[in-house]
Amino acid sequence: MFLSNIKKRIKPKLDGIAVIGLTGQSGSGKTLVSDYLADCGYSVINADLVARAVTIRGSECNKKLYELFPGCVNDELELDRRKLGSIVFADREKLDLLNATIFPYINELIEDEIRQFKSQGSSLVILDAPTLFEAGADKYCDLIISVVSDDNIRQQRIALRDNLDENQIKDRFSSQKKKCFYVKNSDYVLENNSTKEALLSQAKQLMDSIKERIDVH
Repeated sequence: MFLSNIKKRIKPKLDGIAVIGLTGQSGSGKTLVSDYLADCGYSVINADLVARAVTIRGSECNKKLYELFPGCVNDELELDRRKLGSIVFADREKLDLLNATIFPYINELIEDEIRQFKSQGSSLVILDAPTLFEAGADKYCDLIISVVSDDNIRQQRIALRDNLDENQIKDRFSSQKKKCFYVKNSDYVLENNSTKEALLSQAKQLMDSIKERIDVH
């Protein structure tokens, strides 16, 4: 069963559209939930895709990254994401520098996508963002859902999914917020220490509950 920290009805911050933040730790199963909600017909903004859009070859963002991380961006302003990741996940200061550079571009595009969904008649949008809090994108959200799992389970999933060794996984974990942070700073928490089916069942119950609490039409 999902955990809830909210008791009252919510009036959306943005007139006519509610924004539900979806975040969580790497390997928690957030993407499973996001894909499921998209399949159910919810409007979804995928912040990972937004990040790729702002770092396409020749972008203004890549021009700045070229100056800050020259070994990770070639002369054609094409970003090597794997090389950049290996650097920033092992160095907190460089990760903070990357985030400070890229997040303003990401948030600008997120705002554009929210407006676009609103113009298309959507009354509720899911903002799927692994770095929702770090980017400050939680300011757009009326409610926040976090997906969390025990560390040992996340480690097994990431090892299989991303083909990373133990040290690389530890670097990634150390660069992210702890489970307790997500529990404290979210309106709803989905625990994913079991099966995919159990997680998606929780997600369905949760969205049914949210639609009863939030004033959207």
